[in-house]
Amino acid sequence: MTSQPIKHSSAFVTFSYATFILSLVMVGGGVFLMPIDHWMKGFLAMGIVMLVQSCIIVTKTIRDNQEAEKLLNRIEDAKTERLLMDVSKAA
Repeated sequence: MTSQPIKHSSAFVTFSYATFILSLVMVGGGVFLMPIDHWMKGFLAMGIVMLVQSCIIVTKTIRDNQEAEKLLNRIEDAKTERLLMDVSKAA
């Protein structure tokens, strides 16, 4: 009943970081090179930073909820197994 977490390969992790950094550089470069006022560029940069931050927080929240659900299911399974063992011993 032990379920090991799936580990990502180092190539996939490297690819994930590289694409994240590349996308930030591309969007940041696009905002920097736009022919608009500095306060507009600042507003767009703040929006980008907030969007990245909220994406990270949502991802972490979803992962934490799934891990908590797994732990709760393990506890329930252990209680059920213990109850079944007690019933089988009594019979």
